[in-house]
Amino acid sequence: MMAAHEHRLPLAGKVAVVTGGSGGIGREACRLLAEAGARVAIGYRSSAEEARTLKESLAGEGHMTEAVSIEDSRSIDAFRDRVLVEMGGADILVNSAGITKPIPHGDLDALTDDLIDEIFVNNWRGVFATIRAFAPALQERGDGLVVNVSSIAAFTGVGSNVAYCGAKAGLDIMTKSLARALAPAIRVLSVSPGAVDTQFVPGRGKEFNDKVAATTPLKRITSPVDVAEAIVACATHLKFSTGDRIVVDGGRHL
Repeated sequence: MMAAHEHRLPLAGKVAVVTGGSGGIGREACRLLAEAGARVAIGYRSSAEEARTLKESLAGEGHMTEAVSIEDSRSIDAFRDRVLVEMGGADILVNSAGITKPIPHGDLDALTDDLIDEIFVNNWRGVFATIRAFAPALQERGDGLVVNVSSIAAFTGVGSNVAYCGAKAGLDIMTKSLARALAPAIRVLSVSPGAVDTQFVPGRGKEFNDKVAATTPLKRITSPVDVAEAIVACATHLKFSTGDRIVVDGGRHL
């Protein structure tokens, strides 16, 4: 039986699935979703120990971890099956897994075919395949939610490389297309950060972060918590929104 205070938690009784759950943004999303009352399924690529440690630190009970490769649709399907058996369903899907590599936009030769394919598989196809896998379970709930972690690179054309900008632009269009196609049972939204203070982009350190902060209107770099709060808001406050992007960048795109 739930304690009285648990009834007031906005996501009590909900199951939230987070891919890229042990990464910077994913980790904070898991933490805040659990604090809001959800049971969380943490999907991770390779860092099993980090995922287990995260699970043990989350508020509430009934969380789980499972390895998933979003490059492999069979792995995604196996992940989904395990989540549905162990958690009994899914209400919220957060797609925060992805990869990139910094390549100067003018260095066309450095952006090889293999790297382009890897970026699109991880940042677009893998997201679509995850939504495809979980859509029936989300539809069954009748008020499902998908939140795709995108980037302002999708509409500024400024990002770690040209392929990454293109993949995130494609992700935003996917958000619009699926919001129309899956309504009214499932809402689909993008959350679009600017540069985030994580280790997501290799080689970016304090000097880069300080430069970003100085050139951002709100004078600091986006934190993983900023993005996670926007993700949770999609589930708790923005209940009549679908097919759009929530920009979380301190005005960096202005």
